[in-house]
Amino acid sequence: MVYYPVMLNLENKNCVVVGGGKVATRKIASLMQAKANITVVSPEFTKEILQWNEANLLSIKKKPFDTDDVKDAFLVVAATNSSQINLQVFDALNPNQLINIVDHPELCNFIVPTTIHRGKLTIAISTSGSSPLLAKKIKLDLEEILDDSYEQYLNFLDEARKEIKMKIIDIRRRRELFEHLLDPIYLEYIRAGNIAKCKTHLREVIRKVEGRLE
Repeated sequence: MVYYPVMLNLENKNCVVVGGGKVATRKIASLMQAKANITVVSPEFTKEILQWNEANLLSIKKKPFDTDDVKDAFLVVAATNSSQINLQVFDALNPNQLINIVDHPELCNFIVPTTIHRGKLTIAISTSGSSPLLAKKIKLDLEEILDDSYEQYLNFLDEARKEIKMKIIDIRRRRELFEHLLDPIYLEYIRAGNIAKCKTHLREVIRKVEGRLE
């Protein structure tokens, strides 16, 4: 199967997770990062799910699955330890709903890739289900390359782009400065704990460009 990679906005969307075990807990954690409106349906729940419910991060229905539980859901995850129940969830859905069934990938209309998060930076890795272990290995390899400094680097890039757009009107010069921001010197400054040096260096470069435009 060939998948179309996409970043999905789930903020305030109704998402239902059927199941309250460890697999469901992992699925819920990623939905929480996306600020989804989460309902969890299960007779039993892990400690983490109960804690999230107490913190009003999601809502729970302590009961067996019923077709009405997913009637108004934008996205549904069937993550119980019963293949029969997971199939019941699938049968209750309409073609316009997004569905992920943990033990029946052939019935899913979306899959969740392995991801790396560094602040605003998200990298998704998928083998289309061929080898989840390879996806995990690639993730570990990339995590060594993309250390935590990339989060601060991306925050700096975001601020720098805004400053450049405000000060430089010429589109070609802007482009040159955007490319300049990829100079390894900025990441080196950040890894050395010297974000102030990044800002000073950038402003010196901007002044030089402004001088050429006068």
